[in-house]
Amino acid sequence: MRADLVEQAAQVIKDPPILINLVSKRVRQFSQGRSPLVERRPSLREADLALMEIIQGKITAKDLDGN
Repeated sequence: MRADLVEQAAQVIKDPPILINLVSKRVRQFSQGRSPLVERRPSLREADLALMEIIQGKITAKDLDGN
């Protein structure tokens, strides 16, 4: 996980446990075949993609309650 992305996502979701849970849930969704909501770049791993989605506002803490 890239530290710069973690710092940026932490500005969006201030509560670290919620941020961790959201990233973990999204990584599980990727492993189940879900497509990312941001452009996939070769240098980004699944956790980085989840962080990018948070930074860009594509997913929020409310998404923890959904699928």
